Amino acid sequence: MRIGVPKEIKIHEYRVGLTPDTVREYAAAGHSVVVEANAGAGIGATDEAYRKAGAAIADTPAEIFATSDMVVKVKEPQAREWTQLREGQILFTYLHLAPDPEQARGLMASGCTAIAYETVTDAKGGLPLLAPMSEVAGRLSIEAAGSALKRSAGGRGILLGGVPGVVPARVVVIGGGVVGSHAARMAVGLGAEVTILDRSILRLRELDELFQGRVRTRFPTTEAIEQEIFAADVVIGAVLVPGASAPKLINRKMLKSMRQGSVLVDVAIDQGGCFETSRPTTHDEPTYEVDGIIHYCVANMPGAVPLTSSHALNNATLPFGLALANLGFAAVTQNPHLRAGLNVHRGRLTNKAVAESLGLACSPIEGAIGA
Repeated sequence: MRIGVPKEIKIHEYRVGLTPDTVREYAAAGHSVVVEANAGAGIGATDEAYRKAGAAIADTPAEIFATSDMVVKVKEPQAREWTQLREGQILFTYLHLAPDPEQARGLMASGCTAIAYETVTDAKGGLPLLAPMSEVAGRLSIEAAGSALKRSAGGRGILLGGVPGVVPARVVVIGGGVVGSHAARMAVGLGAEVTILDRSILRLRELDELFQGRVRTRFPTTEAIEQEIFAADVVIGAVLVPGASAPKLINRKMLKSMRQGSVLVDVAIDQGGCFETSRPTTHDEPTYEVDGIIHYCVANMPGAVPLTSSHALNNATLPFGLALANLGFAAVTQNPHLRAGLNVHRGRLTNKAVAESLGLACSPIEGAIGA
């Protein structure tokens, strides 16, 4: 199969779909790889490094989209990318379609087969291709919160870990999954006072054991959420419903009772955000203020550390990508975990959660070759 890797064009997106190390694995498996010139510049990977790994270099993205059987990216295709996709072509990348009907319509119109990293599953019911970026985003969320808390950034002017004789910041993490646990780990390490809220009692038990009493855990009733966020200096939104839009857990009315200059970090912004007042921001202008509350809602947080992120992502996607390269669409019908990742195929939505979020019909693909 011919694998194409275009340069990412989303604002301040420096990651790359395939690193030279991963290209070498595809080449060793007998596949040809074409990479757009300077696609790896954000991680310090030169075109010559890709050539040595076995890739050809294309001067333009048009060549990538026109000649590739499978396009491997990081972020969702932008309008000028999805119009170049075609029927029968596989797109393997993050999509986050639930809050993005325009992209969904564009992919459906193209006739391509679009497989979303964020809904691919594993044998334990996890999301193995979302997990590495969730780990990165969770850790970055605390760094972002610490910066936003500075008075010069509009925040309360509080140090996350405090100093002897001065209380540390109170950090509330809503959602105890991969993002939430990694955010809590960073916050605890800096000396903050941390509370995690999660709806799974089993997960709360696991977190209690993991942190050995260094965090508080609470079940997120409305009362509990209000008590925690009204006393918080930082709130991390880390709630995920696979494929679907994130639930809105903090509404605008609640902001009026929060501490002025406190910080909301919405890691769920790719899925529409879990705060009513959230809207996507960029690394250029990462924050904005609503009712005295600082909002950090960067939609591609891991793009700030592209070297770490690209290698972590490639480590996770490689076996799935090779399966697609080796078998084509048959890999989707034969592998239930890749089938869970299928969002669009031949003009129809195939993921139930995505379709319900968009208010559109769903036509799931059964495990039969040629479906």
